[in-house]
Amino acid sequence: MSPETVLAATDAAIASPSFSTDAFDACVMQTYGRFPIALERGEGCRVWDTEGRSYLDFVAGIATCTLGHAHPDLIDAISDQIRKLHHVSNLYYIPEQGQLAAWLTANSCADRVFFCNSGAEANEAAIKLARKYGNTVLGVENPIILTAQASFHGRTLAAVTATGQPKYHKGFQPLVQGFRYVPYNDLAALEATLAELDAAGETPAAILLEPLQGEGGVNPGDRAYFQAVRQLCDQRQMLLILDEVQVGMGRSGKLWGYENLGIEPDAFTVAKGLGGGVPIGALLVRESCNILQAGEHASTFGGNPLACRAGLAIAQVMDRDQLLANVQARGEQLRSGLQELVDRYPNLLAGVRGWGLINGLVLRNDPTVTPIALVKAAIEQGLLLVPAGAEVVRFVPPLIVSAAEIDEALAMTERALLAIAGA
Repeated sequence: MSPETVLAATDAAIASPSFSTDAFDACVMQTYGRFPIALERGEGCRVWDTEGRSYLDFVAGIATCTLGHAHPDLIDAISDQIRKLHHVSNLYYIPEQGQLAAWLTANSCADRVFFCNSGAEANEAAIKLARKYGNTVLGVENPIILTAQASFHGRTLAAVTATGQPKYHKGFQPLVQGFRYVPYNDLAALEATLAELDAAGETPAAILLEPLQGEGGVNPGDRAYFQAVRQLCDQRQMLLILDEVQVGMGRSGKLWGYENLGIEPDAFTVAKGLGGGVPIGALLVRESCNILQAGEHASTFGGNPLACRAGLAIAQVMDRDQLLANVQARGEQLRSGLQELVDRYPNLLAGVRGWGLINGLVLRNDPTVTPIALVKAAIEQGLLLVPAGAEVVRFVPPLIVSAAEIDEALAMTERALLAIAGA
C-alpha cells in the first residue's frame, strides 16, 4: 500500500463507529479461537458487547479483573498517575514500585520483588533464578527444574517448556533443555523421579508448581503433598517455586495460594490479579535466594509508575473492603450451588472443585456436553465462562461479586446445561 492508502485506511478505522469481525480478522493474527462477541464496556461484574447486550462476567479477563470493570478506585488511581508520570526507566528509582514492593513483602513470606509485565515473564524470571541458583549455589553446570504434568506456566519458550502439557509444545521444538515433568499431587512419583536423576548424576535445582492448577483443570494442591515437597526441598537444597499467577492476590480465599497448603515457598510468581487488568507481573523471593544481580535480568516496562499505581489501588481496596471475606463467602456459595447442579444432573456433571473464587465444574464424558459447548450455551444465556482442560468449565468472577450475582450465574448455568443436553 502507498502511504496515502495506509493513512486513509487508518483514519477510516479510527473514525468508524461500528465493529466488524471481518475487518478485525483481516489484520489481526489468528492466534486465538474467539467467541463471536465483541465487548466494549463494563461495570462491576457486567460487560456489554457492541450490540448493547449485557453479560455477567465470570471470566474476569481469565482471573484478572480483581475489582471487576470500571472500579472507581482503579479509575482514580490510573487517571491521577497518568497525569503525572506513566513510564520511566528502571535506570531510576520509581517510588510507586517501592511502595507496591513494600506491600507485597509485608503481606507475604517474600523479602524482595522483581517486577515485569505478565505471568509468563514472571515465570521466565523464576526459571532464570533457578538456573543461577543451580549454577552458583549448588555448583551444577546443567541444573534440572521439575514441573508438574497438566501444569501451565505461560507461552514464552521457556515457560511453555515448563508447562507439562504436550499440546502446547507441538510445533515449537526444540524446546528448552533442563526440565522434567512429574505427576501433580503424587509424592511417590516425585521421589521416584528424584531417584532416577540421582542415578543419572543429574541435579534438580528447583521444583516449580502451581498451588492449584488452573488451565490444567482447576486441580487444587494436596496439603500433605506440598508439605512433603517442602521437606524434600529443604533436605536436598532445592528451591520450591510456586506459580501464583492465577490464584494469587486473593482469588483462592487467602491472599496467596500457598497459605491454603500450610507451607512457604522460596520464591513465587504473581501477575493477573495484581494489577486488576493493567499488565503487571512479579517474581517474589526470600532473601536466601535473592541472587540475581544488576544486569542479570531486566524489563523495560516492568514496575513502571502506572502499573504499580494500579497494583497499589488493588491492594488498598482489598485491605479496606476486606475482599478476602467476600471471596470465601461467595466461593462457598458458588461451590454449594454447583454441587446442587451436580446432584440434579449426575448423568451430565461429575463434580466441583476449587478454592475461593476459582472453581471448576467437572463434566461427564458426554459428546454433547463439552466445556466449549457449555461456554457457548452460557453466552446465549448472558453468562461468560471459560474452559479449563478437556472436561472442566471454570468460574472465575471478579472478587467483588455479590451473592445475587452468584445466584444469577447458577441459574444461567443450569439453563445453558439444559439447552445443550436437550432436556
